Amino acid sequence: MKLAETELPVSQQNKNIIRLATAQALAGANSVVFYATGAIVGNTIAPSSTLATLPVTVFVLGMAACILPFGALARRHGRRAAFMTGTALGVLTGLTAALAVVLGTFTLFCLAAFMGGAYAAVALSFRFAATDGVGKERRARALSLVMGGGVAAGVLGPMLVTATLDLWPAHTFAVTFLAQAAVAALSALVLMGVTSPPPSPEATSGGRPLSDIVRQPGFARTVFGGAISYMVMNFLMTAAPLSMHMHGISLQASNLGLQWHVIAMYGPGFFTGKLINRFGANQVGAAGLLITALSVAAGLSGTGVVHYWVSLILLGLGWNFGFTGASAKIIDFHRPEEKNRVQSLNDFIVFGVMIVGSFSSGALLNAFGWNAVLWGSLVPVGVAFLAIIHKGVRGVR
Repeated sequence: MKLAETELPVSQQNKNIIRLATAQALAGANSVVFYATGAIVGNTIAPSSTLATLPVTVFVLGMAACILPFGALARRHGRRAAFMTGTALGVLTGLTAALAVVLGTFTLFCLAAFMGGAYAAVALSFRFAATDGVGKERRARALSLVMGGGVAAGVLGPMLVTATLDLWPAHTFAVTFLAQAAVAALSALVLMGVTSPPPSPEATSGGRPLSDIVRQPGFARTVFGGAISYMVMNFLMTAAPLSMHMHGISLQASNLGLQWHVIAMYGPGFFTGKLINRFGANQVGAAGLLITALSVAAGLSGTGVVHYWVSLILLGLGWNFGFTGASAKIIDFHRPEEKNRVQSLNDFIVFGVMIVGSFSSGALLNAFGWNAVLWGSLVPVGVAFLAIIHKGVRGVR
């Protein structure tokens, strides 16, 4: 029997969306801080320069490793338990990283990176939490609005780094990580006001086996489309700054391009939901993959700063359409009592695939150059686009 989820009052739905969007901005700023500083700190305190980027890799591993446990926690004890645990780890991330910088301990810094990834993992569930207790007609809109909160992260994160990096000259970035801990604590306070329907007994023990859920027509193609949207975005974004450096583009110009990339990733969230309601999640996801292909074309057209900027902005837009479309479609495949298991499995696959992109992009760039990275991304984009089109013809349950 399919169970109906209790619908919250519209006023509470709106409060949840505002709080979750704010928490998305704060959590996103924490991630931006670590991505911006992790390799720099690693290069300073790592026993070998070849390990400089290991903290960023450990951060991504922390995300993938903690998605399923947080999903199980939310399933048994509710979203708030997962939120509070995740933000507590966010606070510990900042405190541990600051201590690692002061002591010059690389292992401790990698531990902080793993906890930071765990915090980022729970932040992934904010977009799905916005759909709890929301009528079907509002779900895509709620999900996309929460993702729109990431726009502030693209501004707040770099500002946090710039304002704090030199406050303790003897230990660069130590104060930055303390500020990161404070931001995570603020996020916890914001999330305490989020109200979700309580988990029912069926939510902890009911629902269909995962094997039955994943065999639904279109499920695998939906997950694949979202995973490829995220993997290719990360694949190109990871390689782009180094490629710009190799082509003599200044760090300031590179950072500006990345900042606009982040804004392009999250800015469309304020209207993507409306597009999904009007045209369908499949069509929006397919459009995202086409925009990603245009990003590749822009990158292949030259190596000037404008080429990189246009490519990065289109890459952000493509990610938003592709990933939001897939996320909205996943909701159609699960019942209320199955949501935490299915959503966690989806994100686990997405970030498992993303790890492959993180590991391979730098090696491919150094071995064969920027154009090889671009051409290499077109194959999975094309396959995912064809899968979504085929799915769109057949439909899902």
